[in-house]
Amino acid sequence: MAAVTGEHAAGLTVQEMARRSGFSEPTLRYYEKIGLLGVVARDESSGHRRYGPATVARVEALSCLRSAGMTVSGMRRYLDLLAQGNSAAAEQRDLFAAQAEKLAADVEQLQLRLTYLRRKADMWDARVRGDTAAENRAAVAVTRVMEKFSH
Repeated sequence: MAAVTGEHAAGLTVQEMARRSGFSEPTLRYYEKIGLLGVVARDESSGHRRYGPATVARVEALSCLRSAGMTVSGMRRYLDLLAQGNSAAAEQRDLFAAQAEKLAADVEQLQLRLTYLRRKADMWDARVRGDTAAENRAAVAVTRVMEKFSH
């Protein structure tokens, strides 16, 4: 993302930070409240939040983690480990490996849902065409997919 310069030398507003990060304004305020963002600077005249370069970088990192499905507690753990530096490298590795495994399981479930929808579409397509044999095959395929759904 672009560096904070020129008109934003004093920092991004909460609205600008929300647009840039994909987080809502209430989420940014919540993350500040629970300590994920540290102290967010305030405009001296208005008291409005101003996100400086370090906070912008932190929000962007949290946005990436959140988009990868990491929970607030996971993000907090990441930041705690980050503060420990290289001595926490193994724990960081484990945190990211565990999140990658969770995400892989989520992707697998999404693939299964996609297959289900495609088999259902096949079934209805066969019905539209009046192809009873194809409809029956598709119905069997739908049933097989449904049996794979985790509960």
